[in-house]
Amino acid sequence: MRKVYHRIIQIAGNVITVEAENVGYNELAEVKSSRGVSLAQVIRLQDNKVFLQVFAGSRGISTGDEVRFLQQPMKVSASENLLGRIFTGAGVPRDGRAPLQDDMIDIGGPSVNPAKRIIPKKMIRTGIPMIDVFNTLVESQKIPVFSIAGEPYNKLLARIAMQAEVDVIILGGMGLKYDDYLFFKNTLDEQGALSRSVMFIHTASDPVVECLLVPDMALAVAESFALKKKRVLVLLTDMTNFADAMKEIAITMEQIPSNRGYPGDLYSQLASRYEKAVDFDEAGSITILATTTMPGDDVTHPIPDNTGYITEGQFYLRGGRIEPFGSLSRLKQQVNGHTRSDHRAIMDTMIRLFADYRETLEKQSMGFQMSTWDSKLLKYGALFESRMMDLSVNIPLEEALDLGWKTLAECFDKTETGIKSDLVEQFWPIK
Repeated sequence: MRKVYHRIIQIAGNVITVEAENVGYNELAEVKSSRGVSLAQVIRLQDNKVFLQVFAGSRGISTGDEVRFLQQPMKVSASENLLGRIFTGAGVPRDGRAPLQDDMIDIGGPSVNPAKRIIPKKMIRTGIPMIDVFNTLVESQKIPVFSIAGEPYNKLLARIAMQAEVDVIILGGMGLKYDDYLFFKNTLDEQGALSRSVMFIHTASDPVVECLLVPDMALAVAESFALKKKRVLVLLTDMTNFADAMKEIAITMEQIPSNRGYPGDLYSQLASRYEKAVDFDEAGSITILATTTMPGDDVTHPIPDNTGYITEGQFYLRGGRIEPFGSLSRLKQQVNGHTRSDHRAIMDTMIRLFADYRETLEKQSMGFQMSTWDSKLLKYGALFESRMMDLSVNIPLEEALDLGWKTLAECFDKTETGIKSDLVEQFWPIK
């Protein structure tokens, strides 16, 4: 029996308040007004007061309108027919095709029991040397891309979606400009990746509450595919828009603000999403790669600051490149010792020499005299930036390692690299 209430006691922004009993958190409701029926979701319970966020906004709703509780939370289809489809944050088809009603599952459930998890040990190849060689992405890893507005982080995610060696791509877009949405859609379609993808897209013009639903929609679908023994990669952009949507609703609810106006449960809200990353025992896996734009390029801002405590490393995207210093995959040692015997040696040596190159650039800018070694470093640094750091480079891991050896051989003698002699004898290019 659905519960129906005929009196709204408060309307604040897009949040309405009714007095009701036996209503659950995140439960859905229908609001019947002069403009028709609108869907709403319970976002707060206080004594017998129930606060609902109206998806389409509260315009046209009056205090005498009817509120009907549906006694169920938001659900999404877990059907195989999801592949190739595009939906809004509320699960409504954005591609003009019919909605899916089979295999409906709840969103926003708890994270996986640790007893069902296994230790991450499989690499996800992306074809991007700065990831595959230097900060390897590992199945079931949760890792953010820290960047600023204007950087090509969406292009990076699109490239990873096209090239990552996984079974299913789930893309969750939050607060996207319409151009960015079309970019993702057209790029994946043209490159043949849309057929293995599911997209949940919230644009900047859509209702705020749908922004909060996108990660839960994406992760619920990802979990259903992972339980079917699929390797799933979830790409989320932008988690800063997700946190700002939380902040906007918290202000409407007159909640006591925490650091820089964000709600006090920001950490818990972020963690409950990131902790969905998992490698199932005897099933598939969920890997999460999420963009976080840092306001003012400030890594101490509450959003990146809290994210850093939750995730297993980060990629810094600066100047259109993944920065080698600061970027870190804390799980890379789980796999890069099992890829090729020279992987760790190339990774360590090239980064060490690139650090020396950066110091040489400082010396050069201050007018110091350049030595023969400095000249070698300057040549090496330029090659490293073009061959390894440029995001247009798309080569398999083995070719990237070979290119690393080639770069070293073009700039240094064997004895100058500090690599073990047995590896040098095996991999050093023959001129």
